[in-house]
Amino acid sequence: MAATEILNRADVVKAPQVRLAPQTEKPSLIGISREDMVKLLVEKGVPERQVKMRVSQLWHWLYVRGVSDFDQMSNVSKDMREMLKEHFSVARPEIVEEQVSNDGTRKWLLRFPPRGAGRPVEIETVYIPEEGRGTLCISSQVGCTLTCSFCHTGTQKLVRNLTAEEILSQLLLARDRLGDFPERYTPQGAIVPAEGRKITNIVMMGMGEPLYNFENVKTALLIASDGDGLSLSKRRITLSTSGIVPEIYRTGEEIGVMLAISLHAVTDELRDMLVPINKKYPLKELMQACRAYPGLSNARRITFEYVMLKDVNDSLEDAKELVKLLKGIPAKINLIPFNPWPGTNYQCSDWEQIEAFADFINQAGYASPIRTPRGRDILAACGQLKSESERMRKVDRLAFEAMMIANHGED
Repeated sequence: MAATEILNRADVVKAPQVRLAPQTEKPSLIGISREDMVKLLVEKGVPERQVKMRVSQLWHWLYVRGVSDFDQMSNVSKDMREMLKEHFSVARPEIVEEQVSNDGTRKWLLRFPPRGAGRPVEIETVYIPEEGRGTLCISSQVGCTLTCSFCHTGTQKLVRNLTAEEILSQLLLARDRLGDFPERYTPQGAIVPAEGRKITNIVMMGMGEPLYNFENVKTALLIASDGDGLSLSKRRITLSTSGIVPEIYRTGEEIGVMLAISLHAVTDELRDMLVPINKKYPLKELMQACRAYPGLSNARRITFEYVMLKDVNDSLEDAKELVKLLKGIPAKINLIPFNPWPGTNYQCSDWEQIEAFADFINQAGYASPIRTPRGRDILAACGQLKSESERMRKVDRLAFEAMMIANHGED
């Protein structure tokens, strides 16, 4: 999509840069457990009799107050702040671009500094405001390995996993930009009440397959749901997977958040094509893992995501097979109108067909809301996340090469 098209359809903001983590790669205090924070502080000379109190202070400033500068930690001694600045970081990623859709959806292109011998990487994070709630869609990887044939993100090769810090920083930065942290310090350190938050829910549905980055995702989500910090209920955190069966069991046992399955087909033959990981973990194994997920009830259902592809998976026979497949699983089926992207071979199902599909599933006793497409004008809709900067760099390189050939001739 040309930049002029985006400007005509949405507000594109070259956001002011926030503090970028320095290239010295100081370890960040964001995204590590209290136990690891204790170890780091003891290594830097904090007396053991003080360390738990110091960790409690830092936890409050990072996750209740949302500060990104040690100097803002007003009840921490100056000497302690200087030591923290010398050895650690609490910086946010750089905002390369912020786009605001006509429907209020926001998308941030974020750049993280190099890790080890690597290069800076970019990912996308999306905020979706709705009546009575606001959902942040968080990425877990740079790119993706799964190559789902209908997904724009799947056309970008995996670069690397995001760290727990980088996963959690997406939430912290979004809360910064939306004014979702308390404005003033109170001695009681009251946590922002749920009804006052702009971000009430988070979903691991951005770039990447979360369960191929299990440990970092686990650490980040346990911190996000910690009652003394960001304090998001685990019932308001949803992890979406394409079906990495062994880690589905671990997710239920070790993280305990809500589960969503990127399903999209009711036969192995079709799902092998749409969601290739199905060749490794076929539907029978996937459904068995879903039935075993801890705490399932009508109040705690698994969400099955089903993208509606014209003449591919949208017949009433598909709807009948879907009901059979999910029998006995407390479930909700999200029907997702396909969001076209440049180069795709798929089309969205006709609206009448989507409604007929939904009606059949509803009559069978399953909730089947049709997801309202959001952020299409900024390529922020489901299945569309992909770093635009990669494409633009390629365009710039090709334009430069063409100019050199025009000016000097081809060698």
